[in-house]
Amino acid sequence: MADLVLPQLGETVTEGTITRWFKGVGDAITVDELLYEVSTDKVDSEVPSPMAGVITEILVPEGETIDVGTVLAIVEVSHDAPVPDAVGAAPAPAATAQQAPPPAAAPAAVAVTPPELASDDLADDRHGRLLSPVVRRLVREHNLDAATLVGTGVGGRITRSDVLNAIDELGRAGLRDGAAVAASSPDAADAPTPTRPVVPAPVAAAAAAEWTDGDSRFEPFNNIRRRTGEHMVRSVSISPHALTVMEVDYENVEQVRRAHRDPWRAAEGYSLTYLPFIVASVVDALGHWPRLNASVSDGGLRIHRRRNVGVAVDLDYDGLIVPVLRDADSLSVRGIARSMNELAQRARERRLGPDDISGGTFTISNNGSFGTYTTAAIINQPQVAVLSTDGVARRPVVVSDRFGNEGIVVHS
Repeated sequence: MADLVLPQLGETVTEGTITRWFKGVGDAITVDELLYEVSTDKVDSEVPSPMAGVITEILVPEGETIDVGTVLAIVEVSHDAPVPDAVGAAPAPAATAQQAPPPAAAPAAVAVTPPELASDDLADDRHGRLLSPVVRRLVREHNLDAATLVGTGVGGRITRSDVLNAIDELGRAGLRDGAAVAASSPDAADAPTPTRPVVPAPVAAAAAAEWTDGDSRFEPFNNIRRRTGEHMVRSVSISPHALTVMEVDYENVEQVRRAHRDPWRAAEGYSLTYLPFIVASVVDALGHWPRLNASVSDGGLRIHRRRNVGVAVDLDYDGLIVPVLRDADSLSVRGIARSMNELAQRARERRLGPDDISGGTFTISNNGSFGTYTTAAIINQPQVAVLSTDGVARRPVVVSDRFGNEGIVVHS
């Protein structure tokens, strides 16, 4: 018998919630076969089995939150299968490559574990490819053909990220098709480019089908919304929140953006926004006021040497997630922009790992793209402060020259 424990899924991850068991008591498992899904803060991970054998007991039911290292299940290990040194840990890449059955060995796997491959929950019967329940549901809901998907998981397994990337590609394809149609209009050249992907038709149809009584429909919170809500409610109860609002003259930044806008987009492939300048200013300020680059710990402040800035990212109306820009003080404005663009892209493609959203020492909530005036953000515990940046607009302001003469000009 061997204990199956919750592994360390990130350098600062201390607990996780078991959201789904792919196997039950009495089921046979093989090395690298998907075993359960765990939610750590805002990232869901499908965890493969580090051993082969039969599950004799499941100690942690679905929906329960437990600490890293907690025993999840008891497994009767197969005598002909080696047990990893760290039973709960995911195998190292080299070990995975050696232990995972090659694609050509699929018939042998069928002979060894026919119940798994025949199961509606774990296999695609038409193609004989192992699919987790999460992947099968996404494939079914979005009318995708699993045979056309390229798997990046162990042994070519299709992961949830693979399916989400395919769904996003459908949205981008719809966006391109829409742009092609719009280009036939005389005014199309001046039309702004949409920034959000078009929702695929199957998704819209599924949403319309959920209207049951004609007046309302029930939409359960997804994991991101639920965990964010719990975290924010806890934050308000833990620490007093005081809101301070200041108006900042962005005119110099605006002039730099205008001067470099076209060459920047040509070189980088995306727009130069205000945010990289804001992050650069924040990390500089945190060096001057280190007590803001801190967290509450044991009745005091733990002041951090590293300046790791988290920036909230909108997941296309599905909630917010805060990837962390590590050691932001070591980066130039261009480096900050590149890192944030890469993190935001991975966030929207659901490709962030636990380490990407942990270790933040200060948070920026950037609401300005929505034209907000003032936002009372909630502190991301255990940090001590959060900065909300709101909308930028052109307006008349009073300025003074070096001789003390005042005048009215238009600034951002």
